[in-house]
Amino acid sequence: MTTLFISDLHLSLERPDMTAALLSFLQGEARRADALYVLGDLFEFWIGDDDPNPLHDQVADAFAALASAGVPLYFVHGNRDFLLGSAFARRAGMTLLGDPSVIELYGQRTLLMHGDLLCTLDVDYQRFRRVTGWRWLRWLFLRLPLARRQRIARHLRGNSQKENAGKAQSIMDVTEAAVHQAMRQHHCTLLIHGHTHRPAIHDFSLDGQSARRIVLGDWFEQGSVLVCRPGEQTLEQRPLPPR
Repeated sequence: MTTLFISDLHLSLERPDMTAALLSFLQGEARRADALYVLGDLFEFWIGDDDPNPLHDQVADAFAALASAGVPLYFVHGNRDFLLGSAFARRAGMTLLGDPSVIELYGQRTLLMHGDLLCTLDVDYQRFRRVTGWRWLRWLFLRLPLARRQRIARHLRGNSQKENAGKAQSIMDVTEAAVHQAMRQHHCTLLIHGHTHRPAIHDFSLDGQSARRIVLGDWFEQGSVLVCRPGEQTLEQRPLPPR
């Protein structure tokens, strides 16, 4: 019995090694899992399900093959691929989950998030997050010509890289208060999230109960997989092929 969690692959045509590592994972280890959860930022950016990027077809086909093999797939949107829609999900055989979502993980009530909502000290980003959550704005963006959306995405990526370079690392991490609030609100003592690229298992006390927060890693230098079995959670690394 094994359930797997991954996040923050940031797949792009510029990093075929990361794509190759994911495909190997989906064709091998993931075939033996009870379920696979992807907690956001699967892609570096997403401008709509109609984007003809060949990488999207390749990844969708690989996930669909896994789903056809009988492994349930679940996806929580990240801040880079929050526009990923139902058309891609159907093709990939994925079930889209909300952020946050609560699941039963081998009998333990577990909170799943991408993680960006927990970074409450980053006021500018939280304002941007609220704006991009407006349904009318998403509807409008997705109806722009594809070339226009591509230009906007490149512009936003450039701005994000510049802004993050000037921010203190502590501002871009989660806050203890936000973590505790989310876990209390959803009555969970286990939280799994990504986003911060700081893989770790944090054990602490929450209202007198033992609690745990597990942070998934990115796939920039090696694959990062959370392997869960009844009563056991381990963060593991997977090698990337040579670049």
